[in-house]
Amino acid sequence: MGNALKGLFFPEYIEINAIRDLSLSVNKGERIAFIGPNGAGKSTAIKMLTGILYPTSGSIEVLGMIPWQERHALGYKIGTVFGQRSQLWYHLPPADTFDLLSKIYEIDKSTYKACLQKLIDLFEIGDLMQKPVRQLSLGQRMRCEIVASLLHNPQILFLDEPTIGLDINAKLNIRSLLNTLSKEHGITLFLTSHDTADIEQVCDRVIVIDKGCIVMDKPLRELKKSYMRKKIVTIITDEETLQMPVQIPGLKILENTHHHFKCEIDLETASIKTIIEEALSKSTIKDMTIEDPSMEEIIRLVYQSVASNSNEKL
Repeated sequence: MGNALKGLFFPEYIEINAIRDLSLSVNKGERIAFIGPNGAGKSTAIKMLTGILYPTSGSIEVLGMIPWQERHALGYKIGTVFGQRSQLWYHLPPADTFDLLSKIYEIDKSTYKACLQKLIDLFEIGDLMQKPVRQLSLGQRMRCEIVASLLHNPQILFLDEPTIGLDINAKLNIRSLLNTLSKEHGITLFLTSHDTADIEQVCDRVIVIDKGCIVMDKPLRELKKSYMRKKIVTIITDEETLQMPVQIPGLKILENTHHHFKCEIDLETASIKTIIEEALSKSTIKDMTIEDPSMEEIIRLVYQSVASNSNEKL
């Protein structure tokens, strides 16, 4: 009881820097994946880039403007899509929200109609325009959310978990549309997502943030190359099981049954050639595939590396 009263009348405050020493530049048309563990500072950084928050020190320029000082002007040049927060009126059809947004953004009527029709065709939402938002599936709603963010022709689109909760087909659809927007219309994409397929299929650059700092900033292809130290080899054989020596360094057997042998090879300690030669000495190979590790595994290794470096500094 005494400690509770002490905390009420004499609270102790701890200052935590949500963002520190964060420096980056983004070129027009880039597709950025802005990722990191929970609590890394991603949302805070995006709120500063969009003018919702302002930094206690340092400087930010987005499209030549200081976000928190010129937030109104910047709002005409950027768009935002939040997977868990809707800008559509729940009980009204998307068409009503689009009309309202055209007034908010002061879009000329003829320009608005032409732009809207292009977006309707691109996102295939013609049959959804007069349906109340509450009757739309999550995938349909997300397509309408992105259209709402593009009506004023923004130069940068900030996306926070745009595919969260969607089924596989809806995710593929959204990713394809985002790629089209970037490649054909030159829109810069700034994406945060825990879905590694979003990163792999949409982005060309990955920025990893932890404890408010950028710990990695690489093109996606370089990131993959840096962490592709393992290969997944699948072999179909004549034998029911393949009697591989378990003591081979760098070999991890994942499956070995019904003529199907699957293993993970650590390229730093073993070679694919050695494994294949060993398999050929045991049985006839009918088919074989060699795969890179999944993007999910690569991101897991990145986070693991980040956590290890943080612990070393402590």
